[in-house]
Amino acid sequence: MQTPPTLGAHTMLNQSEGDGSSPAVTSGIHTQDNGSSLLVLVAGHADNDAEPTDSYGNTWKRVGDPVTYNGYDGRFNARAYIAIGAHGGKRHTVQVLKAGSPNGEITIPFIEIAHAGKLQDVAQNYPTPGVTARAANKLSRAWQGMMGGSDTTSTLLTSGTVTTTGPATLVAVWLGEAYIYNMSAVPGDGFKVIDSYLHLPPNSGVQCAVAIKQVDKAGTYSVTWNGSPAQGAILWLFAFQAP
Repeated sequence: MQTPPTLGAHTMLNQSEGDGSSPAVTSGIHTQDNGSSLLVLVAGHADNDAEPTDSYGNTWKRVGDPVTYNGYDGRFNARAYIAIGAHGGKRHTVQVLKAGSPNGEITIPFIEIAHAGKLQDVAQNYPTPGVTARAANKLSRAWQGMMGGSDTTSTLLTSGTVTTTGPATLVAVWLGEAYIYNMSAVPGDGFKVIDSYLHLPPNSGVQCAVAIKQVDKAGTYSVTWNGSPAQGAILWLFAFQAP
């Protein structure tokens, strides 16, 4: 029987606005020598558009098109990349050259999915609060501001769906869009956060949360995130399976 896929090593690089450097290099992690799939997301200035490379010379393939953040005049986007059947080992790093804005903010989650020989399915969407919710949130913020309280608005945002044919490791990524510094992003549906960057410095950064869920049978899955304060978010959901 095939060994089912499972979460391997993982890390997340965060560089804040004005304090970044090029290349942006993740911390080293210990990945399996062979048989893993690797997932990397690159979120930040759109003019830093180089593809990732890694210290074991794997071939990276972009998943879908870059997703542009709302409200920033096209200056920021997010991209996803995978390396299937990857080589790995000790002190495994990923790096991205930042030719356009070398000191700009960037966030790079780097996740290994062990015993995974294929990306079975992927969903990407960009939900935002609806008109009614935005109006209610605006009134709530105004009231809280008058009372001297913090912003306690929240939004439920649901990913697209992925379908598996057997045991799988599901990886969900939440990338918030608002110009705020402290927030929460809590996944439901049995997902567990493994890495996050939700408390930003005063010079800002690219907020992010990564969560996983192990499933042992075929099915169709999604994840709903509860985010506070209320905002939209770029969402990905990946389903990795054995070959």
